Amino acid sequence: MDTSALIAFLDRSDSYHSIFRRLFSSLPPLVTSALVIAEGHGWFLRRYDQNRAIQFLNFIDELTLLTLQQAGKEELANAGRLIKKFADQPLTLADAHGLVIMNERRIGTCWSTDRHLSLTGAKLVI
Repeated sequence: MDTSALIAFLDRSDSYHSIFRRLFSSLPPLVTSALVIAEGHGWFLRRYDQNRAIQFLNFIDELTLLTLQQAGKEELANAGRLIKKFADQPLTLADAHGLVIMNERRIGTCWSTDRHLSLTGAKLVI
């Protein structure tokens, strides 16, 4: 799951809100990068305020079917290699780590609105 999926669900003004509202209504087990959580927190902090950023963290805490993949030195190195491989794409470190996670876990579908998260073959839910 990418940051864009979390934003689309939690921000009613997002054009993909209705799609993610439906998806989150019957939540399967999900995996995301710890970097996605950091990116999401920062997005709500900058776009809104500290209160909305804390609400975001509270929402993450309530997602019992969410597995957080940590981003240690090896994971960051793998993500960095993907960023260099796809240098023509505007991949963030969180995006690249997500691509690494999907590849390592053989995840075929990505909860994202960002088209570049299909670079390695995963299908987007949108």
